[in-house]
Amino acid sequence: MRENYKTVGEIADAEIIIQKSRFIGYAARAETEKGAIEFIDSIKAIHRSATHNCSAYLIGEHDSIQKANDDGEPSGTAGVPILEVLKKQGLKDTVVVITRYYGGIKLGGGGLIRAYGKATTEALNAAGIVERRLHHLMKISVDYSWLGKVENEIRQSEYLLKEIQYTDGVDLFVHIPAEKETVFTNWMNEITNGQAKVRCNQKEFLEFKIT
Repeated sequence: MRENYKTVGEIADAEIIIQKSRFIGYAARAETEKGAIEFIDSIKAIHRSATHNCSAYLIGEHDSIQKANDDGEPSGTAGVPILEVLKKQGLKDTVVVITRYYGGIKLGGGGLIRAYGKATTEALNAAGIVERRLHHLMKISVDYSWLGKVENEIRQSEYLLKEIQYTDGVDLFVHIPAEKETVFTNWMNEITNGQAKVRCNQKEFLEFKIT
């Protein structure tokens, strides 16, 4: 299971005008190829009259699924530049569609590459980039006599207290970075004199906004 990776924060769009051509960029998260294709098709449906709807996506921990589509633009001038921006920014599970309405002025190969690259960057900026970091949701079970100290220590630490459940004893659920499970467990045992029962309840990703 992957630990930390970057992707887009939300679905967003951005538009730029270059030599009278409209370039409308759309960015979204896609964790499967089916999801990426469905997103691309949804944009094409909105812009049926567009001159081109070019796209690219990267999916999988090791970018095992990646596609680029020029949609009628000269080969290598649209889909590949979109894909290269995704790679340069180190994104995973991301799909981008750039819709172009031709403005009557030819841009040439180099101009198209720059235009599609810029439109992609603008779409990604609009969507925002987040880092998804794998965390372990730890369950700490203690007697009520330890609640005050344990809760206070956790709230003053770098760890994220998610919730507290009160039953016969007390269960505190805390998000910690995956690599710190042993350190956290030892710390809990130290501050409770070994009276805490600490175990990993589940693993999940938390998102932290980068841009």
